[in-house]
Amino acid sequence: MMSPFKRYLAEEIALDHAEGLIPRREALRRLGLLGIGLSAATALLAACGAGDQVAATATPAPSPPAGASPSPAGPSPLPVEAVTFPGPEGVTLQGAWAQARQPKGAVLVIHENRGLTDHIRSVAGRLAASGYSALALDLLSREGGTASFSDTAQVTAKLGEIPPERFVADMKAALTELSKREEGAKLGMVGFCFGGGMTWLLLAGKEPRLSAAVPFYGPLPEGADFTGDRAAVLAIYAEQDARVNATRDAARAALEKAGLEYEIVTCPGVGHAFFNDTGPRYDAQAANQAYQRMIGWFGTHLA
Repeated sequence: MMSPFKRYLAEEIALDHAEGLIPRREALRRLGLLGIGLSAATALLAACGAGDQVAATATPAPSPPAGASPSPAGPSPLPVEAVTFPGPEGVTLQGAWAQARQPKGAVLVIHENRGLTDHIRSVAGRLAASGYSALALDLLSREGGTASFSDTAQVTAKLGEIPPERFVADMKAALTELSKREEGAKLGMVGFCFGGGMTWLLLAGKEPRLSAAVPFYGPLPEGADFTGDRAAVLAIYAEQDARVNATRDAARAALEKAGLEYEIVTCPGVGHAFFNDTGPRYDAQAANQAYQRMIGWFGTHLA
């Protein structure tokens, strides 16, 4: 049986195909790397193509003028440096570290299914510019890091093979490193897409050191239970992201059951991954509004 996170990754590929972002041949190749046979992959693409209403109803974000680059949300990033630090079981973990000049807190950043990219490094740098020292963890550290893969599809496939328990252990080790680098600071966390799911996963892993968490359009793990957590959660969704939004009510129920302070925000008129300024679904207005909400949340709960 396919694991929930591998299923999520497979559906992400199918959605990219349904929205015309990748051709059928490439979608089948990526699904094959995930270990999905041709007949099952063909059925998945057909199901998403026929039943997914996102592609039919979504309003594309306006394209920037010719020669212009999208403007990322938030301030210009502070410098980011590659770092290594101890992980569980004697392994060495990799990440990107951005030091705030006058830290108001410290934030763990978890990447999308493409691994630790320049975009995620930039998010860490922007958080630092906003006053929050940030450590972006590479969840493929044990495989040599994201940079050791020549193909982003291989990155996605490898992430689909890793058991959730390993992700949790590595994220906990990253929080330990973060607390060493900013001793005494309250700790927060933010993750995007797959990383949003990882943020929910760490919350379900009973991590008491987190004071605030911001999952961006992340799938909720099955049976998630946040009882015993203390983090204040700002959950950000996209109106046209029906696939992830299907877990939104369950997330609300789990937060309510745990008695956590939370806010659920659904950004209107945008689709999945609207925050990623290097991707085709980027929406500058929504991304800037979401960034300011995130910084306000950290300002309240990491102060």
